Amino acid sequence: MKSWRAISVFATTVACVCSAALLWPHPARTQQASSPIAFASISASASVQQPSSSSSTQTPTIEEYNPKSTLVVPEHKIQRAKFPFIDIHSHHGNPTPEHVGQLVKEMDTINLRVLVNLSGGTGEELKKTVATMKGRYPDRFVVFANPSYDDINTSGYGQRAAERLAADVRNGAQGLKIFKNFGMDLKYATGERVHADDPIFDPLFEKCAELKLPVLIHVAEPSAFFDPWDKNNERWQELKEFPQRARPPSKYPPFETLMAERNRLFARHPKVNFIAAHLAFHGNDLERLGKLFDTLPNMYVDIAAVLAELGRQPYSAHDFLVKYQDRVLMGKDIYEVNEYKWYFRALETRDEYFEYYRRRHAFWRIYGFQVPDEVLKKIYYKNALKLLPGIDAKAFPN
Repeated sequence: MKSWRAISVFATTVACVCSAALLWPHPARTQQASSPIAFASISASASVQQPSSSSSTQTPTIEEYNPKSTLVVPEHKIQRAKFPFIDIHSHHGNPTPEHVGQLVKEMDTINLRVLVNLSGGTGEELKKTVATMKGRYPDRFVVFANPSYDDINTSGYGQRAAERLAADVRNGAQGLKIFKNFGMDLKYATGERVHADDPIFDPLFEKCAELKLPVLIHVAEPSAFFDPWDKNNERWQELKEFPQRARPPSKYPPFETLMAERNRLFARHPKVNFIAAHLAFHGNDLERLGKLFDTLPNMYVDIAAVLAELGRQPYSAHDFLVKYQDRVLMGKDIYEVNEYKWYFRALETRDEYFEYYRRRHAFWRIYGFQVPDEVLKKIYYKNALKLLPGIDAKAFPN
């Protein structure tokens, strides 16, 4: 019994001495740390206070997390469209002859027969753009005019806007493009928002009907941009990258208000063919978009910059495109020749679970929703030929 008590007392003494050695400043402390007992104490303390580097690398942020799929399935990475196509939605402001020449070379590599430049401007700017793009390549480009709002606060604006458009058409414009500030940021001098269905624009749209000009129009933004920017918002990453894209209620009308205004505009001008950009921002609700088609026979859509919406619902996308094959047009928006192949792959194959080309639009992977060739032809070029004046149909298959 005495021996065990002696051992216990000795162990307690050693522990106290070691603790004192660690806490009390002593000139020989660095040498004491080399003793086995002190080293063990220091190591234990370090392991508790400092996380290991391996554990920290296992906690990436949501922006850093980028898992690589291990799925092994057939892949068809198509580089060139099966049929020649028309890109109804592209932007090329103040193009130079060199830029246009490079465009044509790139277009030929992917079977892009006709590119529509929606950023033509008006007046002298439009004349210059038409001359630059269609001067050497009259059959490869279409240029749309854009309305000016500089004189919107002066009486008679609508009639002047219509007259400017007629002049732009005489100078080579083949359609009208209305940008996203329409209905959201555009205001009168009083500060009042200009509504998308404001009657002030009626003369302009009546001129479009008279001249049989299509109107490609951008009203609102994805509905998620109008929602709270929080952990439940599926466009969180895009809003983090571009916070100016958020549409808070303190500055903007609600999404549904803009949709209602847009739909009333379409209904009020039944003789105008309206192409609602970006699947009319209903790519996440194709049933709703289908009901709009059923209600508004003069409404069409493009698929520019919303391929990820279709690609995450391949069965619904396939059925929707087959059902409404006469109402959907091919479009890309931001021009980058190497990104078109995602559209080809989604429209032409049944490939599974492949990455989208712009992560901020979709943190999810997409699937091919292969449509029949006759539907593909309509999306690629036939629907555009029906709506756009002045394109040589002989350049496309029957």
